[in-house]
Amino acid sequence: MKKQLLTLGLLTALAIPSVASAADYVIDTKGAHASINLKIKHLGYSWIKGRFNTFDGTFSYDPMNISASKVSVNVDTTSFDTNHAERDKHVRSEDFLEVKKYSTATFTSNKVEPKGNGEMTITGDLTLHGQTKPIAIDAVFVGEGEDPWGGYRAGFTGTTRIELKDFGIQVMGESSYADLELHVEGIRQ
Repeated sequence: MKKQLLTLGLLTALAIPSVASAADYVIDTKGAHASINLKIKHLGYSWIKGRFNTFDGTFSYDPMNISASKVSVNVDTTSFDTNHAERDKHVRSEDFLEVKKYSTATFTSNKVEPKGNGEMTITGDLTLHGQTKPIAIDAVFVGEGEDPWGGYRAGFTGTTRIELKDFGIQVMGESSYADLELHVEGIRQ
């Protein structure tokens, strides 16, 4: 009887595929299924919205062990875009981002803390304008599954606020911070 139960257990384990496991993903920027957006106050009177058009990155995600997840992103700061050429030129200049000197920003996670219901806090190091500081991103799992092209995808959203002066970036008026809104869809490798 024990032998039959052991055999039945092994056959069941082999016949039922695992529901989820750790996987590595490449962020889908080619299909424009990811974006890094920001919002910043303009002199305390209104909000300006912008984005970084060029970036890449990877992440690892295991729904059974969320705390083992990892994220790594590289951003081309020269791709900063608010849909206003003169303003973008000024923001990219030595007055703010200094993109000729600091053409890349990076984020590398060092901890992912699950909060339940698909929510998590991703902490890591952001390097921007030549300065590296820790930040925390409030993230939410959107979903995962097969795509129409034979691949498998997973998606997340996230938000964080960065203090610009912490990164040595000049501020004007009440514009001391930028709110970042992140949309990330990855293709499993």
